[in-house]
Amino acid sequence: MNEQTRHNAIVERDYRGPGVWLMYWRLVLTSIKSKMQYKVSFIMFTIGEMITSFSELVVIWALFDRFGRPEGWGLAEICVFYGMVNIAFAIADAITTGFDKFGTLYVRTGDLERLMLRPRSLVVQLLVHELALRRMGRLLQGVVVLIYGLYSLGIGLNMLLLLQILLTLSGTVCFFTALFVFQATLSFWTVESLEIMNTLTYGGVEASQYPLTIYEDWFRKFFTFVILLGCVSYFPVVAILGIDDPLGTSRLFQVLAPTTGMLFLSLSLLFFHFLGLRHYQSTGS
Repeated sequence: MNEQTRHNAIVERDYRGPGVWLMYWRLVLTSIKSKMQYKVSFIMFTIGEMITSFSELVVIWALFDRFGRPEGWGLAEICVFYGMVNIAFAIADAITTGFDKFGTLYVRTGDLERLMLRPRSLVVQLLVHELALRRMGRLLQGVVVLIYGLYSLGIGLNMLLLLQILLTLSGTVCFFTALFVFQATLSFWTVESLEIMNTLTYGGVEASQYPLTIYEDWFRKFFTFVILLGCVSYFPVVAILGIDDPLGTSRLFQVLAPTTGMLFLSLSLLFFHFLGLRHYQSTGS
């Protein structure tokens, strides 16, 4: 990689300015308009995604029908966990296609240099690589299941609860986005995407659909202190449900726990820039 390309790679790293994100939202709107030109295809993909997600919900219902209330958790409470994590993952999955396919599309082909030479943030370019609107099916189903869970539990929406839900969703979106960024960073060494990352992303969604208390102690600690998934998908939902945490955490901790997802995303971007990009070597083509 020549010095001029390296210089541009360093200059483009500033993605924090308001102008950069204004450009991002313009590109997002452009992408949505282009997708809407093929309405039938969009509707079919959305329905297909909803059917796939619905099959997961059927499995959860069957488990509760067979085993009752595991660790005292009811189906309505599980619906809240399910809805929250699926809404967040659908959003993260929709905006991170560029990071998910980073190794195959950009590192192996050398097209990464083309992106770095553009006078735009590399992160923003990757975020708008493809807005996967087909994930709308999972998102809509998550919203419906979440509303059903809250209604069944008699939890009425108010401003504080709505803010807590939005904070929790934001933290969870940041968490899953960070996983895709870490996957892209590893692609600088492996070139191809690592299947082990799917264990953390899709496997993380599966695990987060249930409360941490139903798992073994070592598993709870792993997803709380190592992966941090419990900090964005379990503790904040306990606060939303308005119940005492069986694990003994305070309400303040539960409310602030989603911020760990934002910190995790910041850390992943630092790794991407200062470890991944510095390791990148040109293909020579």
